[in-house]
Amino acid sequence: MKKYISKLILFTITVTLSSCINYTQVTTIKTDNSGKMFIHYWKKSVPKLDSLYALRIGLFNKDSLKTKFKATYNKINFVKIFKNNSDSTIHAQIEFEFTDFDSLNFLPFFKGANLSIKNGEEGTKIFSQFIQPVTISTDSVKIPAIIKYTYYLPGNIISHNANSQSRNKLVWKFTQEEIKNGKTIKATYIPFKLKETPKLIYYLSLAVIIIVLIFLFSKKKK
Repeated sequence: MKKYISKLILFTITVTLSSCINYTQVTTIKTDNSGKMFIHYWKKSVPKLDSLYALRIGLFNKDSLKTKFKATYNKINFVKIFKNNSDSTIHAQIEFEFTDFDSLNFLPFFKGANLSIKNGEEGTKIFSQFIQPVTISTDSVKIPAIIKYTYYLPGNIISHNANSQSRNKLVWKFTQEEIKNGKTIKATYIPFKLKETPKLIYYLSLAVIIIVLIFLFSKKKK
């Protein structure tokens, strides 16, 4: 019975703290579906519970956070855990590069997020990500945490359900209560054309080859 109560208390603490987290994600995707992602989340610091929270969840523990993003298709650029004494908050930041956007679904951090880029009609691409439901804490703690996603997509945007757009930049912004049972952010775009090698380069290369061959043949005759 005591073990059950202690687990229940620990679960309550975890839910209360997790419901206060602000989350920002900035992702740049290239035409080959590789790219870079920066994640920054923070919450009010509770000194007596921070160590327990870091141990149990690992969200504010540098080594645990690295583990959540470590994969053969990822390159971690940096991980930072720090406190801001001016507003009593604890922060976590991570930046990494990925070789394929869809492969991020295999990371523990994005379990259930259904990250996807699929082929659409008439040469379009369809991007989507599922924002999972957030557990709201009890009435004693009602902090309107902000969850924000910024995506730079590699093409001309045709349609989207974002809050704002600036060229190929889309921004979604939610409070935890707005997410409710979960939300899917999505956009359809026409990919930028890959930069082609100018034809002049091919002609110059061919001319160089011809000159070299002429030189070699003339040298043999001598």
